[in-house]
Amino acid sequence: MGCRLLGTLFGVDGELLERQYRNHLSGYLCWEQLPHAEEWLLFEKNIGVYVGLDEVCLSRGELYTVLINKERKGRSGSLIAVVKGTDVKTVTSVLLRLSRRRRFQVREITMDMAPNMEQIARLCFPAARRVTDRFHVQKLAYEAVQDMRVKARWEALDEESVQIAHAKACGKIYHAPVFENGDSRKQLLSRSIYLLYKKESLWTESQRVRAGILFREYPDIKKAYGSAEISGW
Repeated sequence: MGCRLLGTLFGVDGELLERQYRNHLSGYLCWEQLPHAEEWLLFEKNIGVYVGLDEVCLSRGELYTVLINKERKGRSGSLIAVVKGTDVKTVTSVLLRLSRRRRFQVREITMDMAPNMEQIARLCFPAARRVTDRFHVQKLAYEAVQDMRVKARWEALDEESVQIAHAKACGKIYHAPVFENGDSRKQLLSRSIYLLYKKESLWTESQRVRAGILFREYPDIKKAYGSAEISGW
């Protein structure tokens, strides 16, 4: 609960209460990390055997590199370090402030497939086994499936344009053929975007029907989707 809300509830100036808490009660102005807090924060006591390294966008599009203790599972004491930026030199200059004993305590570090993250992990935690986060592998797999869908949709649009032009030249009105669920080919490919991001067990009945048609018409997409599903197990 914020100070302003407390002020409203108890009939006091919430803005003044907020300033008083920040400047006097909280000890914020005496915080040892205040001088560099906008650039980096380090909480060495939170380090553990299993850590995770990733980049996040916290505010105004700024990227930060975050190191967490995975054993804490997001609870208090999870954050080990947060550094503004993602370049190797900046991040390592902060993480190397951790004591050598603490850094060699780390046995496994999970990260994405970015080369800079791999280099940071290797330089700062040389004794740790480097593991690619399954989430990032699965994300790439699903993005590859979507790329195939988009490519097929553009091909369908091009084919439809040719058919429309041919019908017009013959003085006819073009009617796009539809599948048993009422989708035209371009609609089928457009409307399949969401079901290809979901597990098969979470499909609705209409999505299940659409997926059946999509996979029948595009077996390569079916194969790629199956591979993406396996990567998520």
